[in-house]
Amino acid sequence: MQSPEEHLIENPYVAQSDQASFYRKTYLHVAIAFLVFLMLEVIFLNTPAIVKVGLSMTQGWTWLIVLGAFMLVTNYAERLASRTTDKRMQYAGFGLYILAEAFIFVPLLYIGVSMAGGTGLLKQAFLVTLFLFIALTAVVFITGKDFVFLKTALTVGSIVALGIIIAGIAFGFNFGLLFTGFMVVLAAGSILYQTSNLIYRYNQDQYVVASLGLFASFMLMLWYIIQFFLSRD
Repeated sequence: MQSPEEHLIENPYVAQSDQASFYRKTYLHVAIAFLVFLMLEVIFLNTPAIVKVGLSMTQGWTWLIVLGAFMLVTNYAERLASRTTDKRMQYAGFGLYILAEAFIFVPLLYIGVSMAGGTGLLKQAFLVTLFLFIALTAVVFITGKDFVFLKTALTVGSIVALGIIIAGIAFGFNFGLLFTGFMVVLAAGSILYQTSNLIYRYNQDQYVVASLGLFASFMLMLWYIIQFFLSRD
């Protein structure tokens, strides 16, 4: 099995120092993206009209339409970021994705704050998500294993998850902790896969695309960790 050190030497794209710089840029972009997300949430959650729209989105088939729109925006943002070398377009795609994430999180965060009587629950969920994100990232870097084989499983898992969500909306049943656990595992697999892409597939100029994939995986896990905390209260 190839060690992280061997990979840094043998990488066909960049020298060791450039590879380290690429990693720093990528994770810095992930951190900045989350800070921008938080700033947008402060604005959104303090705007009654946006909160009202956000809460209304969760009703019945409206939520399915919202999820569909979110998937379309996500696909468009990823295409903007990955299919061009123009950094302005890459950042435009990344920014659009952050905006979409911030908007779709509004009802969940509002409910989280209301049920917990503050932000304590959300802080706990964030810390758990951050710990899992760091741990899964470390697994890839320390073992040097390429998790590209997870791509098919993630695709199938995403289709199954969408089917369960549609069925839940159609027949009115609660998704429950089992589904939440399934989605956390799916998000964990996505983090492993995206981290592998960071190490083995992206070159030093693709830090925006790499950070978008990692940020998306982090936010997916955060969503369902918050759901888990809400379900226990």
